Amino acid sequence: MLTFLLWCLLLVISWPLALAALVLYPIVWLILLPFRLLGIAVHGVLALVAAVILLPVRAIRAIA
Repeated sequence: MLTFLLWCLLLVISWPLALAALVLYPIVWLILLPFRLLGIAVHGVLALVAAVILLPVRAIRAIA
């Protein structure tokens, strides 16, 4: 909702810039999508490595 209100404000201030933002937003989103997917994959791998490293500690805590 805040994004829409900011876009409406931009439309009032400078309508050509608002229309350019409206057209370019999907293109920028598509360009940034692989980086977002890469970030999700890296986060998953790091979580897996952390879980494997901390597994012995959690097992010892469960026994004690």
